[in-house]
Amino acid sequence: MRVLSGIQPTGRFHWGNYFGAIKQYIELQHDHEGYYFIADLHALTTVRDAEVLRGYVRDAALDLLALGLDPAKATLFVQSDIPEVSELCWLLMTGTPLGLLERCHAYKDKKEKGIKADAGLFTYPVLMAADILAYDANWVPVGEDQVQHIEVCRDLARSFNAHYGEVFTMPEARIVADAAKVPGTDGEKMSKSYNNTLGLFEPAKDLRKKIMRISTDSRPMEDPKDPETDHLFQLYRLFATPEQTEEVREIYLRGGFGYGDIKKRLADAADAYLDPARARRAELEGNPDRVDQILREGAERARARARAVLDRAQRACGLSR
Repeated sequence: MRVLSGIQPTGRFHWGNYFGAIKQYIELQHDHEGYYFIADLHALTTVRDAEVLRGYVRDAALDLLALGLDPAKATLFVQSDIPEVSELCWLLMTGTPLGLLERCHAYKDKKEKGIKADAGLFTYPVLMAADILAYDANWVPVGEDQVQHIEVCRDLARSFNAHYGEVFTMPEARIVADAAKVPGTDGEKMSKSYNNTLGLFEPAKDLRKKIMRISTDSRPMEDPKDPETDHLFQLYRLFATPEQTEEVREIYLRGGFGYGDIKKRLADAADAYLDPARARRAELEGNPDRVDQILREGAERARARARAVLDRAQRACGLSR
């Protein structure tokens, strides 16, 4: 199966990005043909500083490679390096009903909240459809909140195929069922917009300080506590072994402990888990030519496939003479 996934470079990756999505996507590279792209065109709807965007793209490439994306097994590239996708987006746009886009969550939610929404946000699902269809992707791993966009992609592919013949492969959403729901430092969902994140590649000392400042309840130390409702425990088990997780679970149920002890355990477990990725990232930063080569070769492979799909679509609708 050919698997495709993209991630926006709108800031440094945090624990929620990794355990909620990136970890599962990278694991798919071992058994499937993977295409992974850094969605800088999508990021233009929110990032309006050229140098900042370029830095985010670079950081995303370094982070993904350090986290285990293997260019020998998967194709890693930057979205804007594939101009065929933008051309394909226009072909799809010409047959996209306005009502379909008006019902999409991202646009609808902003409009209902009175937040300014531009044409980029409005047509975002069409560009996402082009991203998927350009590579004849079979599976698109997504969280439940992104399923609607895959359905939009399928609707657009189905409509195009009905008019012009069987041009596009029909993709399927692959729900990331085991994606972790990662709480932030305040117990709410971890999100940059909530300013409650823990960065994957923050300096270890800074990360430990943030962990030690995580908010907790004020129940007496001696009281037993339900680990399943405690965000510290939820964070700890992301990094801990099954044996470590069970040990701390028993501590919660027994009571008689301080949250400071759990925070220290969390910081130690996070360090042990992240240290190998930190080392790989430092090595990659010292070899920028290698990173450039990986992205360049990835773009070449991705463009070859996207070119074939675009040619097929252009011939079908009469643009190829």
